[in-house]
Amino acid sequence: MIGWLDCSAGISGDMLLGALVDVGVELAVLQAAVDGLAVGPVRLTASVVDRAGIGARKVDVEAPDTTATRTWRDVQQVLGAAGLAEDVRALALDVFSRLAVAEGEVHRVPRQDVHFHEAGALDALADVVGCAAGLISLGLTSLSASPVTLGSGSSAGAHGPLPVPVPAVLALLHGAPVRGGPTPYEMTTPTGAALLAAAVNAYGPMPPMVLRRTGTGAGGRNPKEVANVLRLVLGEPVPGEGEGAVLLEANVDDLDPRLWPGVLSSLLVLGAHDAWLTPILMKKGRPAHSLSVLCPPATAPAVREAVFRQTSTLGIRDRPVGRQVLDRQERSVEVGGQRIRVKVGLLHGEVVNVMPEWDDVVAVAGVLGRPAKQVLLDAHAEARGLAAPEGSS
Repeated sequence: MIGWLDCSAGISGDMLLGALVDVGVELAVLQAAVDGLAVGPVRLTASVVDRAGIGARKVDVEAPDTTATRTWRDVQQVLGAAGLAEDVRALALDVFSRLAVAEGEVHRVPRQDVHFHEAGALDALADVVGCAAGLISLGLTSLSASPVTLGSGSSAGAHGPLPVPVPAVLALLHGAPVRGGPTPYEMTTPTGAALLAAAVNAYGPMPPMVLRRTGTGAGGRNPKEVANVLRLVLGEPVPGEGEGAVLLEANVDDLDPRLWPGVLSSLLVLGAHDAWLTPILMKKGRPAHSLSVLCPPATAPAVREAVFRQTSTLGIRDRPVGRQVLDRQERSVEVGGQRIRVKVGLLHGEVVNVMPEWDDVVAVAGVLGRPAKQVLLDAHAEARGLAAPEGSS
């Protein structure tokens, strides 16, 4: 199952909670995760409301008022001690970690010193943990989103009025397609932006899918300019459309070239389908490389982070792409009594490609004391038999 979020009216934690319940996630699943926080009596209630003529689900978080301000360390302790499934805990921690980094950038303080105000309140904790539990329960293989509408005007914050989009939202959505919006208020909250940053693999139009379910979550306002709803669309990849993938690209002109082999290898270890370099010439005649990484949507966040950490790039372009692949099998042949794995590609059940595994070829060449090119030729000759029609010589 794949999912797509329509963020044309922005996103907040309660809007996503509503969309999850409306798409079929039991409210009890979300409530159980919130109860696991053990931070007080926090109750979720769901109702059906109207937003510009569209029926939508509104989830409200009923929590006692508190003046307590939680730091990033406090939130870590709360989530670490909570009775949560590990994948739900990991996603919730990722959301708050991104919030802490963004707030740290805004206030020019280390992440560990960030004080959450609105984001550390009980209702925000419930939003994040409830959304994490709902998303995990769907078992999605990928989640993409439309360009995100942020809003305009100003918003009241703990330190006074803030311009909209608020600084934390801009920090959280670096690299995402965004726009202002038709209403003079905040349409995307920091919590909503952090949930997107942590859970979404790619941005763009709704991917091809066999439509199964649609959920509509309501925001608190009901403006005349736009239907204040977040839509969650679920479906299955369309047969023949290929697999969804994300293509990450970055131009790098100041990295020691001796580092590139290790970078490419590490990206493949993280689950990238492929990673390659293209020599390019940049402005002022500077020689450089364009790094391209093709990866499954689910691994895109980890791959993106690795590119930032292991190269000197300051920005990454990404876009969803289609990917057509042959059915694959792994078989083996013997050369000199040694086993070599062979990748076999099938089209409608017919073997159309065979390729010996290069690492095995090199290892067998070392064992036999023969040049790798000769072992490769022998492996190819043996592998050709895998593609021969049954009964032929």
